[in-house]
Amino acid sequence: MLNHLPKRLNPVKQKALFLALLCLYLLLASATLWAQNPDSLGKVIDSKKLSDQQQLEAYVKLATMLATRDFDRCIARGNEGVALATRVGDSTAIGELFNIMGEAYYFKGSHDIGAQYCYNAIRILEPRDKRLTAACFNSLGKLYRKIKELDKSIQNYDRAMELYQSLNDSAGIQMIWNESGVPFEYKGEYDEARRRYEQSLAIARARKDMLGEGYALSNIGGVLMMQKRYDESLKYVEACLAIRRQMKDTFALALTYSDMGSLLIEMGEYEKAAQSIAQGNLLANHLKYPGLLANNYQLLSDMHKKQGHYQQALDFAAKATTLRDSVFNLAKAEQIAELNTKYETERKEQQIALQKIALSRKNYIIGGIAIILALGAFLGVSLHNRNKLKQEARLQEAILRQQELASRAILEAEENERQRIGQDLHDGVGQMMSAAKINLATFLSDLPVPDEAERLRVDNILSLIDESCKEVRAVSHSMMPNALLKAGLASAVREFLNRIDSKVLEVNLYTEGLDERLDTTVETVLYRVIQECVNNVIKHAGASRLDISIIKDDDGLSATVEDNGKGFDTSDTSIRNGIGLKNIETRIQYLKGEVTFDSSPGHGTATIINIAPGQLHKG
Repeated sequence: MLNHLPKRLNPVKQKALFLALLCLYLLLASATLWAQNPDSLGKVIDSKKLSDQQQLEAYVKLATMLATRDFDRCIARGNEGVALATRVGDSTAIGELFNIMGEAYYFKGSHDIGAQYCYNAIRILEPRDKRLTAACFNSLGKLYRKIKELDKSIQNYDRAMELYQSLNDSAGIQMIWNESGVPFEYKGEYDEARRRYEQSLAIARARKDMLGEGYALSNIGGVLMMQKRYDESLKYVEACLAIRRQMKDTFALALTYSDMGSLLIEMGEYEKAAQSIAQGNLLANHLKYPGLLANNYQLLSDMHKKQGHYQQALDFAAKATTLRDSVFNLAKAEQIAELNTKYETERKEQQIALQKIALSRKNYIIGGIAIILALGAFLGVSLHNRNKLKQEARLQEAILRQQELASRAILEAEENERQRIGQDLHDGVGQMMSAAKINLATFLSDLPVPDEAERLRVDNILSLIDESCKEVRAVSHSMMPNALLKAGLASAVREFLNRIDSKVLEVNLYTEGLDERLDTTVETVLYRVIQECVNNVIKHAGASRLDISIIKDDDGLSATVEDNGKGFDTSDTSIRNGIGLKNIETRIQYLKGEVTFDSSPGHGTATIINIAPGQLHKG
């Protein structure tokens, strides 16, 4: 650049002008850096050409950009930034990154981990930076809102509002007005919720903040929909959609398409609703946002339910259920069960109607033949009796089929109830205990600990809660074996056996020919039978060794559960008629299989199960 300076300038002025131009260049370069998209900004960070402080600023900027776009990348990049901040001793950057990563975990559905990050961020930032501390309280407000602890959510929003007001930060105040309206909406206090949204909208418009204006318009539209003021709601949602399309904000657009779909369903515009939700699903898939996908599938399920399309409603409800890990609850389980019941009832009513028509036709034919053949006495009676025998045989066959369907329904209902209870333990009790642990840890961390003995007592309390959480998870997994759903019978049995203490009971498992999945019901029945056998050994046998083999070949499936315990007298009817052995026999009889108990006092017990090949892939 010096080559282009006027030659009449003296060296001092040349140097001054050079420095001024250099500063301008660096300023423009810095502005360009912060305008980068996430990929470009990541490349700048990875180039290692920035100073430590510039790199930290870039990590914070990048994590913020990724927090609503790519949650896993946000967490990965955030951890890199924390490592750099730890090395250079920048506590403020650590706290800021913790809060951003906490929000990413929130969107992933890992609410307990998100809470830990947010609380750690507050501990670091509260004595250093009011604005960043306020952002942390806002994150906690959203988190408690998600798990429906609405009073705690409002308390955190109030603390954030106090800090932003003390800083006269209009952007922060606008954000909290908007966010804090949601828990009031959940509580049914719609007027207060709308008042807060309107406050946020007024500030956003005064600041010409299109992003904030879009969120406020969306929330006002939502609360109007809850009040069944659909036409007014539609105007706000359409205005929000126009802003977000103009901004090309993928994350916000995905939310708006979902809101629009929900509103159109309430208005009875089902075709338009399906189109809007489909657009939202495209964006949610791109964002890897399972929570939004689950919500959209539930909307589609509700829409088909209102239209009386129970099969489609059941399919979409199942998709929503699959996507929900920590968010699944009893209400949704009951809703799916309701859809399933209505669909099955509708199908059975159709079958009964068809059977009645068919039976009526057959009766007319029989009557006509009987009248015609009455003239040929013996022949007529003979044909009538023959037809009657056929009808009785068909009726008997139908009765047997109905009995089999009833047995299947009972077993499926029992398994569904196990899964529901396991899900409730995992998502209800488990989450409440996790929340209790977080709250207790937070409370105890703020209390002074006078000596090491007190510290040990505190640690013991937290350890007890942690062990209780693990026990709840173990029970829920036992009642709802994920491995059975994902990988099949062999993996589920192996996972169940791995939880047995080998010091108490040495267990050996051998499987063969189970690479191909069996029918879901068959796998479930066999899993429960083996589980019952193992539990009997643990409770009653006093054994030190247990050998289990499951072999599937061309002759069918055979399973053997053999222990070296104290055994029992197989002729003792009080034992043979016990609930445990009866449950095993009933389940194997449903599969049209055979079960044999080979045992004698002092010589252990062998339970031998054989299933014919035709029963392993039932429709």
